[in-house]
Amino acid sequence: ESELFGHVKGSFTGAHEDKAGKFQKADGGTLFLDEVGDMSLKTQAKVLRVLEEQRFEPVGSGKTIQVDVRVIAATNKHLDEEIERGNFREDLFYRLNVVPFHVPPLRDRREDIPVLAEHFLSHFSAAYARKPKRLTAEAGSALVNYSWPGNVREIKNVMERAVLFEKGEYISSDCINIIVYSTAHSQSKDGISADFIINDFPEKGISLEDVEKSLILKALESTNRNQTKAAKLLGISRETIKYRIKKFSLT
Repeated sequence: ESELFGHVKGSFTGAHEDKAGKFQKADGGTLFLDEVGDMSLKTQAKVLRVLEEQRFEPVGSGKTIQVDVRVIAATNKHLDEEIERGNFREDLFYRLNVVPFHVPPLRDRREDIPVLAEHFLSHFSAAYARKPKRLTAEAGSALVNYSWPGNVREIKNVMERAVLFEKGEYISSDCINIIVYSTAHSQSKDGISADFIINDFPEKGISLEDVEKSLILKALESTNRNQTKAAKLLGISRETIKYRIKKFSLT
């Protein structure tokens, strides 16, 4: 609430001076509220009042501040379901949902994937002081064929890791496959992502062990057989990769 509405000095522990909130700073402009579905019911009530009356009181103050603010709100939750569960105010939903925009998941707008990938590659190459990197045609196909359950945040993460781990100028499909696999492996409950496809493998006649063995080999090759770095690249512990190396006789 202090971030949104500000506070006065001494209103709570740590409030050493007056502070203007986001609504006050956005007076005459636009305020973007991200993940609005995560707000507490108490904060929702105060936001609703600001939207309806365009005025509020900073925390610990009896003074009313008048503002003229346009609000854009975003959420990845289904707010109608949150309303049924009692987690979101219905009146606030209708006050926010004046002009709704639905952004489809990345898998439904695959033409955006290469553009986003190139953007993040350029960004992270500069951020880590690396030479500009490019995707091979096979790597681009691997990106487009993946379903991206984590949407833009996931492709941003994958491109950052690709910049860090790929030493050459080009990002290969092998590099992309290893990174995507390790991300899915660490996030899924059973350690396997059903929609993960390695383009170099045939569609039929290959076992899960062959997939795992190939990925571990590629990770070891890309890290000069450094087990610690290979384990980090795959998103698994060093003990796990040591066990797999012994299991598949990769010594």
